[in-house]
Formats: sequence, C-alpha cells, structure tokens
Amino acid sequence: MDNLGEYRPQALGILRIVTALLFIEHGTMKLFGFPSSGEGGGDGLSLLSLIAGILETFGGLAVLVGFMTRPVAFILSGQMAVAYWFFHFAGNSFFPVLNRGDAAILFCFVFLYLVFAGPGSWSLDEKRAGRA
Repeated sequence: MDNLGEYRPQALGILRIVTALLFIEHGTMKLFGFPSSGEGGGDGLSLLSLIAGILETFGGLAVLVGFMTRPVAFILSGQMAVAYWFFHFAGNSFFPVLNRGDAAILFCFVFLYLVFAGPGSWSLDEKRAGRA
C-alpha cells in the first residue's frame, strides 16, 4: 500500500476523464436530447439552459482531453455552484439527496480539486508542458 502514491498522476487522470464523460452527458442531453430524457434537444431551451449545455458539453470535452484544465475546471466549478444554489437548493429541501443537487455538489468539488491538482496523466496540458 505504500507504493500507491506512485500512481497519483494516473488516478488523477482517471478521475478527470470519468468526471468529464459524465459531465458531457448532461450537456448533450440539454443540447441534443441525447441520451434522451424527454427534455432538451435544443428546442425551447431557456438561455440559461443553453449556456449550461454549451459549458457542459464543450467545457467537459476540454477537461476530458486535459486542455486548459485549470481555468476550464474553475469555470465549471462555478457553474455547478450556481446550479446548486439557484436551481436545486432554492425553494427546495435543505438535503441534496432530496433536492437532486448531489451531482452538482460533487461536480463542483471535483472541478475545484482539478483547479488545484491539475489534469494528471494523459492530458494535453501535460504534453504541452513536456511532462507526458
């Protein structure tokens, strides 16, 4: 178990990639109706939903490949904080599991962690810095 620290960059890279893949789904559901939820798909989206869908899809893609990870993750963390406070918490239950905001909280803090930790392994940022 003492050797697990050697794999920190790879574990961080996996966290970044899996988080981005899950996040992209939220954006494509809003913008393209895929995967289908019965909502979204670009038709009749409010301006805020459109902006959220763009950030989730294209910001998620940037995080997925590790391009400008820190600034993009900072923006996405803020987006998730706003999503939680204004759409999940406001006028709903105090408890995230009841107001369906638990994913927004997790995304917020994972992205905030990426701001400080960087992209980890297998990223364009690391490749550009000559560390990959």
